Amino acid sequence: MLFKRFVPLAHILKEKIMSMIAIEGMEFYAYHGCFEEEKIIGTSFVVDLYFNTDTSEAEKTDNLSKTVNYLDVYQSVKKQMQIGSNLLEHISRRILLAVQHEFPQVGWAKVKIQKLNPPLGGKMKSVSVTLTTDDIEKE
Repeated sequence: MLFKRFVPLAHILKEKIMSMIAIEGMEFYAYHGCFEEEKIIGTSFVVDLYFNTDTSEAEKTDNLSKTVNYLDVYQSVKKQMQIGSNLLEHISRRILLAVQHEFPQVGWAKVKIQKLNPPLGGKMKSVSVTLTTDDIEKE
């Protein structure tokens, strides 16, 4: 039996191979929520962001300008977290739209926002919302 050498399909098609970049555990104190107390007292949030981008040139050159700068992405997320909202769904959408707009080299993205110790009348670690760019329309 003959075995053929495996050649990745992307290599055959000469397509760019996307890498997954993750910025996890971004912590923010913010004033989001439907209850008036949440808008006054605030609470802690944790944001995880994952996105695909072509990193092949950065891999070869070790040059930051050839990839997405994590600091710039963090600052974009931070800016969105500073804008008050009632719903985690709304914040999630804004973050994804901002990332798509500010970093056109980003393909698919996913964001998860956790609100720690939410005021729901019982003890719980968090509530969260996860959205992807597949879930939203570009504006």
